[in-house]
Amino acid sequence: MSIRRKIIDYSRGDNLGHFWRLYRLQKRFGRGFLHNILTFLLSRCAHRHGGYVGPDAVFKGRPQLPHGLHGVFISRYAQIGEGCRIYQNVTIGEVSGKAPVIGDDCLIGAGAILLGGIRIGDHAKVGAGAVVNTDVPEGGTVVCQPARILE
Repeated sequence: MSIRRKIIDYSRGDNLGHFWRLYRLQKRFGRGFLHNILTFLLSRCAHRHGGYVGPDAVFKGRPQLPHGLHGVFISRYAQIGEGCRIYQNVTIGEVSGKAPVIGDDCLIGAGAILLGGIRIGDHAKVGAGAVVNTDVPEGGTVVCQPARILE
C-alpha cells in the first residue's frame, strides 16, 4: 500500500489496525486493573471511529469493515465469526443479556439491525435495513422490514 493510500485511510478513520491490536491485547489479559485500562482505551478508540464495540464481544477473526466503525454498534455479548463483512450503521444488539451469534463469512448490509439471542448461519446475507430477530439458516438471505428469509 502506498503512503498516499495510508494517509487517506488514516484521515478517514478507516485505519483500524491500532484498534484491533488493542482488542487482541485486551483479550490476552484476564480481569484486573490493566484489563480495565485497556477496555477504557478500546472504548475511546471505537468512539473516535464513530462506533461501539462491547468489551466482552468475541471476534473469531478480524471482520471486514469497508466503512470503518462508522455507526456500528456491537453488543458486549455478541459473537462474530471469521471473515464477516459489516457495513456502516449496523446494530448488533442484546435483549435480556442475549446477543446474536453470527457465523463465518456472513454479509451484513448497511443499516441492518440484529437483536436478541439469534443465530445467523455461516455464509448468510442480511440485506440493508433489515430488522432481524429470528434465526437465519446457513446460506440464507434476509431482506425487508419486517425480515423475510429467502432460501
